[in-house]
Amino acid sequence: MHVLVTGHTGFKGAWLTLLLKQWGHDVSGLALDPEPGSLFETAELSQLLVEDVRCDIRDQNLVRETFAQIAPDFVIHLAAQPLVRASYSRPRETLETNVMGTLAVLEALAVTPLARGALLITTDKVYRNVGQLAGYIEEDPLGGTDPYSASKAMADILIASWASSFPGIPIAIARAGNVIGGGDTSQDRLFPDIVRAFKADQSVRLRYPDAVRPWQHVLDCLSGYALLMDALVDGQGEGSWNFGPVDSSLKSVRDATELAARLWPSAKGWEIEDTVHPHEAGILHLESSKARINLGWRDSLDFTAAIEWTIEWEKRVSHGESPRDVTLEQISRFLSLTGDAR
Repeated sequence: MHVLVTGHTGFKGAWLTLLLKQWGHDVSGLALDPEPGSLFETAELSQLLVEDVRCDIRDQNLVRETFAQIAPDFVIHLAAQPLVRASYSRPRETLETNVMGTLAVLEALAVTPLARGALLITTDKVYRNVGQLAGYIEEDPLGGTDPYSASKAMADILIASWASSFPGIPIAIARAGNVIGGGDTSQDRLFPDIVRAFKADQSVRLRYPDAVRPWQHVLDCLSGYALLMDALVDGQGEGSWNFGPVDSSLKSVRDATELAARLWPSAKGWEIEDTVHPHEAGILHLESSKARINLGWRDSLDFTAAIEWTIEWEKRVSHGESPRDVTLEQISRFLSLTGDAR
């Protein structure tokens, strides 16, 4: 199957590209240029693509032309402005990218009549966060207090209303968050910040050490997306789906940082970043029984293993191993755990 991935030059997109290739799919991509030093760049993933198109997802005409030219069998939409803190400094860009960019993709699907389905990715932050300890289910109200969360909630509502108003290609929404793994170079995300500090022989500076997050390895998240893709191709799976880890992976930022430090021999530990920061949620958790029961999805890497695999990747690459080789080795190991050779 020929899969078109938007946002393929980002962290998740790079891992997804290699995972889809491992399963024998052809992959094309539409995205902005990769960030310097990103996994897409260092693993030289452009070599693996049928088409590698540079395009701002807000460019409605170019997005439509690209979809029509590539004529994919399936579309996975990842392209976004994905950072909460960046959304405070760039609210218009965030809203335009995440809402109007999603609209551009939905409209472009109209010129891909041979496509067998489309999976559009939002986030766990689409839910109206009231600080509840129980995980949010797919039917819970959407909201968003910061520009990023609000933009993704808007996109989520747009996708659902579009699928209802203009039936055609099967469409599903996947919600996940706090994904970790090797090769993430994003700014203002915990594990890239941890790795940068460790490599510089500095203490990690934490904004909210007691904030609780559902830590999930990128491969567990992407395996859920793949199962949902298969369901759509088989004529099932439309609607919204959560992909969050089990309750035991709900741990504080402090817990995650201290485990990472134990795995990096020269780590300096952490300290509080004593400045004023924009609001961030204290706790956010997804209830994913729907995916577990209906898709057979499950976590293969718990909290400890997810962090161990992330730090292992970073250490191996820092010692000179090829980013592509290390990523492919971890994908093969993960597929052996899940028994999903396809």
